[in-house]
Amino acid sequence: MAAPIVIAATAKHTATLIFLHGLGDTGQGWASAMAALRPPHVKVICPTAPTMPVTLNAGFRMPSWFDLRTLDASGPEDEEGIKQAAKQVHSMIDNEIKDGIPADRIVVGGFSQGGALALYSALVYPQQLAGVVSLSGWLPLHKSFPSSMKTTKDLSILQCHGDCDPVVPFKWGQMTASVLKTLLKEPEFKSYRGLMHTSSDEELRDIKDFIDKHLPPH
Repeated sequence: MAAPIVIAATAKHTATLIFLHGLGDTGQGWASAMAALRPPHVKVICPTAPTMPVTLNAGFRMPSWFDLRTLDASGPEDEEGIKQAAKQVHSMIDNEIKDGIPADRIVVGGFSQGGALALYSALVYPQQLAGVVSLSGWLPLHKSFPSSMKTTKDLSILQCHGDCDPVVPFKWGQMTASVLKTLLKEPEFKSYRGLMHTSSDEELRDIKDFIDKHLPPH
C-alpha cells in the first residue's frame, strides 16, 4: 500500500480518525474534507487502497480495498479480499493503540466501498472503537453476522446515505440499517433528500457533530 495521507493534530493528539476512500479514489480525495471538520486534538489518517483489477469495472486496475464482483445485494462477494482488507484496517488501529491512543478514542469512517469496509472492520475488531461513520456504504458479508461480530452492542455508528444514489442504491443503505439494528443498541441512519453518490454540506455537518460527540477533548 502507498503511504497514507496523515494530517497531524494541531493540539495535543488524544484521538484519531481513520477514513477510507471509495473505489478508484486515493487518500488525497477525502483528506481536506476530513481535516476541515475534525477537532484540533484529532489526527486524521487517509490511506490509499492497493491497486488491483476490479471485476465490476471489466477487470481494470484501480485503487480498491477488495474486489467488487457485482452491485447486487445477493451477489457473490470477495470474502477473502474483504477479510484481508479488514486486517489492514485493524493494523492501522493497532498502530494508533501502540502510540498511546486507546481504541475508544479512534473513529473509523469511509465513503462507498470504504464505508463498507469501515463498518465490517469495526464490527469484527475485538475492542470497541469510539465510533464508525459509513457514507453511501453497505455491510459486506452481512450473512456472517452476528456470529462473526467481535465488538460490543454499544458500538456507535453513523450511517449516511443519499436517497437518489445511483451507484450504491438507497435500498442497500436501508437494508444495512436494518441489519445493524439487530446487532447494535443504537445505530443511527441518516438519509439525505436528492443526494446522489456523493457528500453534501449537511452530511459533513452531521459527521462533524458525530466526531465532536464521540471524540471529545480530554
